[in-house]
Amino acid sequence: MLTWTDTHAHFPADPAAAAAIVRRALAAGVSRILAVGGSPELNGAAIAAARAFPGCVRLALGLDRDQAAAEDPGLPDPGPRSPDPGVRIPDSGDVPLAAIGETGLDYHYRPDTRTAQRDLFAAMLRLAGRRGLPAVIHTRDADADTLQILGEAGSPSLAAAARLGVVHCFTGEAAFASALLDRGLYLGFSGIVTFRNADALRQVARLVPDDRLLIETDSPFLAPVPVRGRPNEPAFLGHVAACLARVRGVSAEWIADLTARNAERLFGPWSAGPADRIVR
Repeated sequence: MLTWTDTHAHFPADPAAAAAIVRRALAAGVSRILAVGGSPELNGAAIAAARAFPGCVRLALGLDRDQAAAEDPGLPDPGPRSPDPGVRIPDSGDVPLAAIGETGLDYHYRPDTRTAQRDLFAAMLRLAGRRGLPAVIHTRDADADTLQILGEAGSPSLAAAARLGVVHCFTGEAAFASALLDRGLYLGFSGIVTFRNADALRQVARLVPDDRLLIETDSPFLAPVPVRGRPNEPAFLGHVAACLARVRGVSAEWIADLTARNAERLFGPWSAGPADRIVR
């Protein structure tokens, strides 16, 4: 069986539901998952999943664009070393962080919070730089501002090492993809690439360099064809990979190996763990 790496999944807070998701993922060959935060609730669920399933789940924590309108989006600042008072991710305790995120900009639904979104995104990028971690980035209808803030607040050393982060669930045009790739970022493709009206996105996916390609589910959202309309989960990642394999004219085995290596290059290795006890 092929083994897949889902580089973006949100987990429910219910431990039993999270365990069921992991069991189904493992049964489908998805042996490595990045649990992604973005809000206090998502951060807490991601920490719990990574702690419960250390063999296959790694952790990303952050504050996303929808937190920009909150009066107090983060926990109290730990001290004067931080240049961003009031904005801090929770302590992950004994679970090591693989990335900061998700974070970013989305002007589609809340253009009224543009300034707050920009400030929060920049603060998260600076935090990623201080931690030496890549960022998991969301962007929608905000291409120019995303590029500007990446240039102003992104870590030059991480960018030089091509570890600045990933623009997840990429849906942009070729010019935007090229600009992001020039900054050393990876592009993650989700179930959207399988949608009937996504021909332009598939053409972009075909042109992404081998060493910058990642796959994801963004579960529980954006279930791919042929399971569109159902709650998404990591077990469905193979449908995204199969589409990309067809688009790029390669085998599914090649996509599985390539994206696994890319994920480890960006986020670090997934440790071997007791996955068998989860399946049982």
